[in-house]
Amino acid sequence: MPKLSDRVNTFTDSVIRRMTRISDEYGAINLSQGFPDFDPPKAILDALAKTAYEGPHQYSITFGAENFREALARKQGKAIGREINPETEIVVTCGGTEAMMSAMMTICNPGDKVMVFSPFYENYGADAILSGAEPIYIPLVPPTYEFDINLVEEGFKAGAKAIIVCNPSNPCGKVFTREELTAIGELAVKYDGFVVTDEVYEHMVYAPNEHVCMASLPGMYEHTITCNSLSKTYSITGWRLGYLIGPEEVIEGAKKVHDFLTVGAAAPLQEAAVVGLNFPESYYEDLLALYTKKREHFLNGLDEIGLKHNVPQGTYFVMIDIQEFLDLPQFAGYTDLEFCEWMIKNIGVAAVPGSSFFREDVNNLIRLHFAREEKTIDEALSRLKKMKELLK
Repeated sequence: MPKLSDRVNTFTDSVIRRMTRISDEYGAINLSQGFPDFDPPKAILDALAKTAYEGPHQYSITFGAENFREALARKQGKAIGREINPETEIVVTCGGTEAMMSAMMTICNPGDKVMVFSPFYENYGADAILSGAEPIYIPLVPPTYEFDINLVEEGFKAGAKAIIVCNPSNPCGKVFTREELTAIGELAVKYDGFVVTDEVYEHMVYAPNEHVCMASLPGMYEHTITCNSLSKTYSITGWRLGYLIGPEEVIEGAKKVHDFLTVGAAAPLQEAAVVGLNFPESYYEDLLALYTKKREHFLNGLDEIGLKHNVPQGTYFVMIDIQEFLDLPQFAGYTDLEFCEWMIKNIGVAAVPGSSFFREDVNNLIRLHFAREEKTIDEALSRLKKMKELLK
């Protein structure tokens, strides 16, 4: 067989999705891959049922159905604080994953450098490599996940063309403050770089924290490419509806990349999802209240068990410190991946090893999520109690 491309040997398959497969094999409660176990809003499901019989069932416009883009422009224009042109400033993609890949391939030439905060959602490093760029990793330091702005400036000085900012951040739940985003933005302007944001958890930000769109900051719209998705906000992760918002010149390039990557997102799903994009503000208030309650319930349960964890400012992810378990004789030499596999088989709960998110040598953290019904969370907590019995 001829030799494969070198790039495919520079990253692994998705560890998150791998943990889901192992979880399914052993019948564990899956707190690894972040998707809810409850239904999307009824209004969206009713719209999907209607669309199933009335269509559309053929290709929509490649960069997104017109009514879908118009609804996106109205909703996100409020968050960004400006009028968004649905014809020239939006591309609808097959999920936020393709949105990020399209953005990277649009702005990067082979050999370009791109900064990535670490820990990071595992796709970002692979996206940089697949687009021919070299990632530069900027540490977010546990447990509070602060960063040194001087390292960001050093990255731009070293020739970085862009920086990826996941806000709120998967996996650690950090919400970047207005001051932090302003400092990053000022450097992007100073060095004529891009900020590529992933804002998929924008509606899951817990008080007193606030979500600030990078593109809304003074002078930043022309330097920002906003990647987002409907997956988490409307509990439709399987629908794979994402989008890019940015200045016209960038979006013109992204349209071409997207066209030849996937042609277009599913037409009937776009039609049904328009209903969600037109929801009143009360929907997002109720969503935040729901996840605020889930976060409190899950964290209180972890505290009662005695598991060490961070307190996420946003998202539905929690980082658990497992060092006290790794210090036990029976786990001598275990990696965090091996510990997660042990958890699935012996505790019945699936987590993601933290090392899959960090560029640094971090082996003592795992990620869990609480996007589950209360009865599922309670059962998971009951099973996690078995872990603390090991320390007695």
